[in-house]
Amino acid sequence: MQPEDSEILQKFADLKTRNEAFNLLLKKYQQKIYWHIRRLVINHDDADDLIQEVFIKVWKNLAEFRNDSQLYTWLYRIATNESITFLNRKKLKNNVSLDEVGYDLAESLADSTYFDGDKAQMKLQKALLTLPEKQRLVFNMKYFDDLKYEEISAILGTSVGGLKASYHLAVKKVEHYLLNKD
Repeated sequence: MQPEDSEILQKFADLKTRNEAFNLLLKKYQQKIYWHIRRLVINHDDADDLIQEVFIKVWKNLAEFRNDSQLYTWLYRIATNESITFLNRKKLKNNVSLDEVGYDLAESLADSTYFDGDKAQMKLQKALLTLPEKQRLVFNMKYFDDLKYEEISAILGTSVGGLKASYHLAVKKVEHYLLNKD
């Protein structure tokens, strides 16, 4: 059984049980956060590097966590921001548009030895890479992570109405891509 977030935070507050608390946090959230990052950056090695950066940031800042949001919302926010920062750096470093980064990510997905999905999953991932960044974020969090709009709103700092519109547009674009690409 997974420990409650309050138990993890309580143990983290005590220096004697801080490492145990962090291990519990990793066990509870690392895989979810990894897949959230992976769906954004596509490449396994990049996701692996980012998950380490995210949890280093979490370790450094967990003592200041104010409990004004749920712990996983806070973790998703950090992971999302780190992923967006990574993609923006990649865009600047390669002097390409975000659309071209999406194309590059689609190519790396096709070549990845870590992708074990079938053709339909590959096609869905390529469709997602055609979406604007915010729509892709909202789609991933709603469709794959099954987060509620209120939770996504807390993570992205966007209104629920705006998120619903973004998700609706993303679904329409994904449907169009899937129906019109071979």
